[in-house]
Amino acid sequence: MSFTVNGELHEWGAQPTVDTLVRRLGLPDRGIAVAVDGAVVPRGRWGRVVPADAVVEVVTAVQGG
Repeated sequence: MSFTVNGELHEWGAQPTVDTLVRRLGLPDRGIAVAVDGAVVPRGRWGRVVPADAVVEVVTAVQGG
């Protein structure tokens, strides 16, 4: 199964959930937003399976001015 995260292609043998994807990629579980195929996935729905060939975008919140 393959999918794209922030423009980078990933190949995995199993279909991960959003939560599993975040953990396996070493991303923080707080202070980020995740969108799958253009739709933001609320934290409470990170148990949702990431479909094959999905485009996933992860954005980190940063402070600045």
